[in-house]
Amino acid sequence: MTVSLRSHIKFLTVVIFIAASALYGQSQDAACTMCHGNNSLSMTRQGCSVSLFVDGAKLKASVHGALSCSSCHANYNAMAIPHANPVPPVNCESCHNIQGFAESVHMKSGAATCKSCHGTHEVKPVRTPASGLMRTSVAESCGKCHAAESEAYKTSEHALALERMPQSPTCVTCHGAHGILSVQSGGSPLRKENESDFCLNCHLRDSDIRNKVGISEYFMSGYESGVHGQARAAGNDKSATCGDCHGVHDVMNSRRPLSTINRWNVDDSCGKCHMEAAAAYKDSSHGYAVARGNSESPTCTTCHGDHHIYPTQDPRSAVSHANLAEHTCADCHNSLRFSQRYGIASDRFASFISSFHGPATRGGSLKTPNCANCHGTHNIKSASDTDSAIHVNNLTTTCGNCHPGANENFSLSKVHVGKTGGAAYWIRIIYIVLIVVTIGLMFLHNLFDFIRQSRRHKEIPPAAVHSPKQYVRMTRLDRVQHAGLLFSFILLVITGFMARFPDAWWVSIIRSQWITMPFFEMRGYIHRGAAVALTSLSLFHIAVIIFTRHGRKFAFDMLPRWSDVKDAFVNVFHLLGLSSKAPRFGRFSYAEKAEYWALVWGTAIMFASGVFIWFYVFFMGHFGRIAWDVAKTIHYYEAILAALAIIVWHFYFVLFKPGVYPMNKAWITGKISEEEMEEEHPLELERILRQTEEAQGTEK
Repeated sequence: MTVSLRSHIKFLTVVIFIAASALYGQSQDAACTMCHGNNSLSMTRQGCSVSLFVDGAKLKASVHGALSCSSCHANYNAMAIPHANPVPPVNCESCHNIQGFAESVHMKSGAATCKSCHGTHEVKPVRTPASGLMRTSVAESCGKCHAAESEAYKTSEHALALERMPQSPTCVTCHGAHGILSVQSGGSPLRKENESDFCLNCHLRDSDIRNKVGISEYFMSGYESGVHGQARAAGNDKSATCGDCHGVHDVMNSRRPLSTINRWNVDDSCGKCHMEAAAAYKDSSHGYAVARGNSESPTCTTCHGDHHIYPTQDPRSAVSHANLAEHTCADCHNSLRFSQRYGIASDRFASFISSFHGPATRGGSLKTPNCANCHGTHNIKSASDTDSAIHVNNLTTTCGNCHPGANENFSLSKVHVGKTGGAAYWIRIIYIVLIVVTIGLMFLHNLFDFIRQSRRHKEIPPAAVHSPKQYVRMTRLDRVQHAGLLFSFILLVITGFMARFPDAWWVSIIRSQWITMPFFEMRGYIHRGAAVALTSLSLFHIAVIIFTRHGRKFAFDMLPRWSDVKDAFVNVFHLLGLSSKAPRFGRFSYAEKAEYWALVWGTAIMFASGVFIWFYVFFMGHFGRIAWDVAKTIHYYEAILAALAIIVWHFYFVLFKPGVYPMNKAWITGKISEEEMEEEHPLELERILRQTEEAQGTEK
């Protein structure tokens, strides 16, 4: 160290002053200030002039004003120049227990010491404005070294909230005061795996801050349960944390134009990680609309969510298979306001859910196409765009992804058609009229029969004990066929209406108990299996009729005759009280014949329409969508007619009819008593008795 000539002269002055001070009892501090109180006192260090001036007034006004110079500058010899060799640094830790500073990034790098932040002789309490370390001013102090970060912080939401929210974070809130660690350090609260937990200490776990910010606990907790938070917890250091989306020092509210999560910027923010998806989105109809300034066109967060972002396979995800159409796309594409404002159709979801794909989607099928399967995910484009998946030139390929073998005729079948018109409409009207009239007449017929039979049995109570003699009503083969019909019919009705009404309460009960495989797919397998069983049973029944004497006799006796028409009219007049004469039936009454031939007719109709629906790709490819609509309409309304007919007609005669209640057991035992035979089939009983007598006479 080189000392200038001027310093030597001043040194002599110091010696004289010290000596004089000693004589007059002056303090050592006064001796120090005699030299260091001279604002021109300086030295040269490494070629630079360094001031040695100490402003006594500032020192006395500082937090250390009551201390002597030697309290900090220990082991100095005022008589020697230099006062110590080497000059020891001031050891603040001799008084201040500064935890963590020794391991801090400032200490290890030598970039900053105590005086870098607190100053030297003018140290002020950190709670005073003059210290430069108050919450409202610490960013300025840090900015002396970290200028870019300080400037970014000043415009952030945290800085702007300092005046109204004392809890708003500053540099030291996040980085710490003395024990500041590098963000790459494992112990840093801002290291990537620790960052979200640190931010959530305020934004989730501090209810006071959360309420002042105005964001719900549920919303903030979404990150931890979402795909990003779960990936971080699993150790994926590439997964996004708070700073990746919101920024680090320049955190801004989403409403501010420069915010990284503003709707105009969010695709770029997401695109830092999801580059391919972001590029596809920017080239999509939605992306173009946003680029043109449309504030209502969806961005990444519109569909995927903000914090509650889940994998597409997760049922909680807004873009999961079950939620995409109804809860995400429908928000815009089923909106009357959007339709009026932008000219887009407002019935897209309604027409989809009632379409070919809709019932299966509502039923929980994971294989049925939804919006994304046809329109795309991020690369959604107008149907008029030649690159669109639903452009007329690309439809065959798009449909073929799910429907192998689909041809051009198949692909031209519209999906968003709403209520079908044309032939299907008139078939629906005809069936509705047929169902109302047929089931209505059945109900009235049985109501009057119930009243008539109830009165009759009240006047003439049935015998308590039936005759032991019984007559065969159904052979074992008949009962086996009936059991197969019963089982397959019930399965068809339940699984069929489950597909049509997947949201019904009784379907929800069944679905809640389903634990094996995807519900809707299994429902389809059961339905088609029952259809095959019923078809096989029908073919077997035909074979029995053709190849067995019993079967041929059954078919002959079941043929409609003119006498059945007469019996029907006679019975109606009798039930209405217009005639006292009741009809007398043979082996099968007109009611049984009507039910049998209705079953034959219904089975044929359901088989034909069912085959069309089952192998829809082939039939739609050859006959178009309208043929499928007709088949679906017939299948649905025929099922309603059949189910109601069984409930209103068959169940009455087997379960509820007076004299039969609680059940006609012939379908189990195959036999009925002589009294039942006399009441229900008197002509058949007479025929049997006559044949018996003739047989006995022949034997004699």
